[in-house]
Amino acid sequence: MLRRTTTVPEVDSPIAGSAAVPTETATAGSPGTPDVPAPMTHRQVLRVLVGLLSAMFVAMLSSTIVSNALPRIVADLEGTESGFTWVVIATMLTMTASTPLWGKLADLVNQKLLLQVALVLFMLGSLAAGFAPSMGTLIAARAFQGIGVGGLTALVQIVIASMVSPRERGRYSGYIGAVFALATVSGPLIGGLIVDTPFLGWRWCFFVGVPIGVVAFVVLQRTLHLTHIKREAKVDYLGAILVASSVSILLAWVSLAGHDFAWLSAETAWMVGGGVLLLIATGIVEARTADPIVPLRLFADRTTVLATIASVMIGVAMFGSTVYLSQYFQIARGMSPTKAGMMSIFMVGGLMVSSLATGQIISRTGVWKRYLVAGGLLTTIGIALLSFIDAQTPLILVGLAMLVLGLGMGATMQNLVLAVQNSTALRDMGAVSSLVTFFRSMGGSVGIAVLGAVLGHRVADDVSAGLGALGVEGGGEQARTIPDPSTLAGPVRTVVENAYADASAHLFLIAVPFMVVALVCMVLIREVPLRTTVHRADEVEGAA
Repeated sequence: MLRRTTTVPEVDSPIAGSAAVPTETATAGSPGTPDVPAPMTHRQVLRVLVGLLSAMFVAMLSSTIVSNALPRIVADLEGTESGFTWVVIATMLTMTASTPLWGKLADLVNQKLLLQVALVLFMLGSLAAGFAPSMGTLIAARAFQGIGVGGLTALVQIVIASMVSPRERGRYSGYIGAVFALATVSGPLIGGLIVDTPFLGWRWCFFVGVPIGVVAFVVLQRTLHLTHIKREAKVDYLGAILVASSVSILLAWVSLAGHDFAWLSAETAWMVGGGVLLLIATGIVEARTADPIVPLRLFADRTTVLATIASVMIGVAMFGSTVYLSQYFQIARGMSPTKAGMMSIFMVGGLMVSSLATGQIISRTGVWKRYLVAGGLLTTIGIALLSFIDAQTPLILVGLAMLVLGLGMGATMQNLVLAVQNSTALRDMGAVSSLVTFFRSMGGSVGIAVLGAVLGHRVADDVSAGLGALGVEGGGEQARTIPDPSTLAGPVRTVVENAYADASAHLFLIAVPFMVVALVCMVLIREVPLRTTVHRADEVEGAA
């Protein structure tokens, strides 16, 4: 049996299976129009990546830059623990709900135009958030911002998949991981410095993303030139509305239950019932639509199903637990926003090293499953280690646990998308790429909401009990607000610090079973050799 070997191309050599970059618009199946474009060189791909990674950076920065600033923001706007959660959830909710529509539009509409539209929406949302006078306005602005973030996170993956074959995609996915790591580590640091600088203030955490977005817009205009093949298809607007509505209602229920109404209540009944009915209607509509937003045929593939389940579990475990680390460092350990941002270097450093290393190795060897499983195992171990932290845990031990978690994350997230893209036809690349992102974001939204509710209740009970033991009146009311530790008296401060530390560890303990399920799914995914063309084998044969 003969085996064809693939070498890594030189700087100006064509990349096998890469898409061409002419600006003409073609029509699928039209005479004289090749269905398999000429390859791009490595240098051409890198030029396009400058614009794509700039867009990815600004999307990631929008989430990380406010992480260490949130306690100060919520305190300044007189918010509560529920408000803290909703500032994060609002972006996650709209990002999740809009992702399938962005993915489907990428299969039908010019992808460059979509990226620029997403950037504009993101910048408008950033300006609105920066000028927000109240918690309600800030949450609404963050929700609008999330629509643009959903487009950026989904479309960058889709465009790269349209340009580069899965075999070569590993090295470029490593660049995405590195940018993700850079935004993650620089965001908290920048946000902390902005908050701690008197003449700036927390509002600049939102304003700072606007000039970066403008730069990304200009770079994309100059460098991104993809062949757009027009297809005779219609956008499934009814399916998009049903998907967004069902997901939004269920996520809103998860976020509000336990805070604004009881888990067992009339509000729960109509929200859950309405959400489930809309999901059923979504399935019926998508099954009967010729060109659905979420093609149900994608779930006939074993890799897609397992990757989808793993993405949900990773979202719950990873995003749901790590988003509250800033509260642990600032409230339980009394750190400033800047110092809390410095602690993220452990996790993000591991993520950057792991992402770059596994991406390069996968491109050279074509083997990917072992790194995916190893990443899932390390992520599980890192989350389990963080479930043992308290207010007195040496920071070096906390940092080492975060390092293990980062190493696992870097080998997991991009490779899970790569596995799905490798088994999918190019015509469905937008839908399947956004599908994985959609379910990971949905899991993250559910995780943040549910674990945030658990954190709030656990802190409230512990603080109330602790203050009651000290004979402090009004402990129940104080337990429902996010405190500034520097303003608290010694015994009260100790009670609050221990409450937040114990609650944070409890969140990681809850996250462990979800990550175990994700790890099992990764083990069950069947390894298929990475193809060396953008198009799948049956597509290439059909074109010939």
